[in-house]
Amino acid sequence: MTETSMDGALTRAAVILPWERVEASDSRRSSEARLAEAMGLAASIGLVLVHSAIVPLRGRRPSALLGSGQVEMVHQDLKSHEVDLVVMDTALTPVQQRNLERAWDCKVIDRTGLILDIFGERARTREGALQVELAHLDYQKSRLVRSWTHLERQRGGFGFLGGPGETQIEADRRLISTRMARLKKEIEEVRRTRGLHRSARQRTPYPVIALIGYTNAGKSTLFNAMTGAAVHAEDQLFATLDPTMRSIALPSGAPAILSDTVGFISDLPTELVAAFRATLEEVSEADVILHVRDIAHPDTAAQKADVLRVLDAMVKEGNLDADWPNRTIDVLNKADLLGGVEMVPGVVAHHDGGTDALPISALNGAGLDRLRDAIDHRLQSAKEVTSFNLVPSDGARLAWLYRHGEVISREDEEEAIRVTVRMLPADRARFESLA
Repeated sequence: MTETSMDGALTRAAVILPWERVEASDSRRSSEARLAEAMGLAASIGLVLVHSAIVPLRGRRPSALLGSGQVEMVHQDLKSHEVDLVVMDTALTPVQQRNLERAWDCKVIDRTGLILDIFGERARTREGALQVELAHLDYQKSRLVRSWTHLERQRGGFGFLGGPGETQIEADRRLISTRMARLKKEIEEVRRTRGLHRSARQRTPYPVIALIGYTNAGKSTLFNAMTGAAVHAEDQLFATLDPTMRSIALPSGAPAILSDTVGFISDLPTELVAAFRATLEEVSEADVILHVRDIAHPDTAAQKADVLRVLDAMVKEGNLDADWPNRTIDVLNKADLLGGVEMVPGVVAHHDGGTDALPISALNGAGLDRLRDAIDHRLQSAKEVTSFNLVPSDGARLAWLYRHGEVISREDEEEAIRVTVRMLPADRARFESLA
């Protein structure tokens, strides 16, 4: 979708990155890579990028973030490039946003507003749409601090951020709060339904393999290559927002479920954290996690650190168990951009034929057979031998063990059936939850 202004012309946009100098030891990405990512986000919703700049941030000014001299310098650049919309790749307060709009005489949105717009355009499931609307209302609520008589002129026609007549902006805080409360109830209902679906999946004998990774790392391309599906996949940030699941057959012949998830990103707006992590619930249930990385990206290490920070936060919140690294395989994707899988740096081979990470190209299929073997091996090696005592009348749970595990022995007695089973730890937890 290409963004247009109210007169039908394409929206000419500029991306401005306020950049605070960091120490050489800081693990954050470079300013150039951060600017390139912001430009990719803006381009993904059809904005026509005519200007970009990195503005050194010597201190955060409460009135307009930038110093007065910097504001005027940027203003001259915007005028010369006839910019309609400025994307500030940082979080702006309502006051800063309003003052910059007045100083530059054009629309201004911050990183939060931009990502909200992308999520609003791409969310397909009911829960995704509800979560994005809730996040949008939460974001706008803080901006309804006074009469915004210029909103129609400044915001008109820009996608999810609304235009003339949009009730979410014109409504007062009470109406927004009422709508937010209703949305939260609807989201809870959808979550309960999804929980029932997950419980049904737990009764099937299929292990779950979850794809995670930074946005645009190639997860959907890998998903399609492994499943033969046609999930939307292109060189675009946040091409996938809603989880997609398909069945696959492993080399051993065992079936499994592969789940594609939303891409991670640095500095995710706080309003979207809940919506983002809700899409990652499949990860907590996964028997194997494939961390897909764009190994050809100059900031692949920083992107990996961003992914790990989100997962660590999920552990602290109790939404992910702490042993997730033991279930994870690093998948170094886009090896074709480096000349092939044998050219990928940092892959250490071990005496058993394994590696610390697996280089692949989801685009041309190189390394995928080895990846399938690694998944199969991980699932088999993770199985544990466990014994259970069941009452003779508990046929349903006994049948569940036969479907999910490898029954090694069974002793039938008058008052109990003792069953010894080799099974995945996750399946053991699922079985115990059936009690």
